[in-house]
Amino acid sequence: MYIRWHGYSCFEFADDKNNVVFDPHDGKSIGVFPPKVSAKLALCTHNTFDRNAFRVVGGKHKDVVCERGEFEENGFEYIGLPSFSDDRLGEQRGANTIYLFSMDGISVAICGCLGDIPIDWVMERIRGVDLLFVPVGEYWTMPIYKVNEFISKVKPKIIVPTDYKVGGITLPLSPLSAFTDDCQDEVVHVGNAIELESDDISDFKGVWVFDR
Repeated sequence: MYIRWHGYSCFEFADDKNNVVFDPHDGKSIGVFPPKVSAKLALCTHNTFDRNAFRVVGGKHKDVVCERGEFEENGFEYIGLPSFSDDRLGEQRGANTIYLFSMDGISVAICGCLGDIPIDWVMERIRGVDLLFVPVGEYWTMPIYKVNEFISKVKPKIIVPTDYKVGGITLPLSPLSAFTDDCQDEVVHVGNAIELESDDISDFKGVWVFDR
């Protein structure tokens, strides 16, 4: 499995059959460079301008906005799980979808614009996932104390923080250090992109930080 970070909450996943992009932004609207990526499938977790810029994704791709349920596209199977972008059942900022999938034997949960800890049956579906992509910027998403509570309940093998402050970004996000300074797990900077197999993560438990 190949993973590349395109800034903010936008990540690309690829294997020998598929190229999938989550939460594409257009760059200029949030103060960073736009993604340079092509895909067969593009998915949005929360239907806002900073996550639904499908027009910047190259290639002929199917676009999916906050869908819930079980799906298959070109052999790629994924599940959309219900959640919210606030702590009032979506009353303030609406629905959010957590996407759960496996690629090359590695399970992944993309939390997107998660604003509160999901309901119990959703937590059961993602508990013990290999890679948990979780927002830590505290802007339209959970505060750090609740992020930590969420992670402690999910018990992932690897935590990948998303949606944090980087140079140039115009959104009022918290810096990565707001999460990592009090983190008890090992923090490893993996660069902009990484290729891995399931054996590569068998002995690791901690935080992976992507750099752009």
